[in-house]
Amino acid sequence: MASYIRTILGKLFGKSEYRTLIMGLDAAGKTSILYRLKLNEHVMTIPTIGFNVETLTFNKASVTMWDVGGRDKIRPLWRHYFQNTQGLIFVIDSHDVERLENARDDIWRILGEDELREIPLLIYFNKTDLPNGLKQEYAIKEMKL
Repeated sequence: MASYIRTILGKLFGKSEYRTLIMGLDAAGKTSILYRLKLNEHVMTIPTIGFNVETLTFNKASVTMWDVGGRDKIRPLWRHYFQNTQGLIFVIDSHDVERLENARDDIWRILGEDELREIPLLIYFNKTDLPNGLKQEYAIKEMKL
């Protein structure tokens, strides 16, 4: 998981400093991904109330990653993190079929924001290693990508 994201981020970032948001619904695995990238190991996490911030280095580029909580009461505050963002990773739990529509609506709403219109977006379907997750074709169709 982390190696794929590291490779993509390493290719995207040619400048010296970047700010990237990690967003998605609660329990999608955003914090786990952040710390897998930072420490290259699995870390037990608790639900994020607010945000976590870590700075990582990819190909001599410093990437400050903001992992923003995804609970429904926190999501309206996401817009406060958009300023000066150069990349967005949106994490979706591939087992949370019931909330796939919520995730889709959030992605399209976020992409409509002026501050985020021209930035690179990585949609990451997490937990695909577990049985009975969404099939890629179904997920892409449902997300209207």
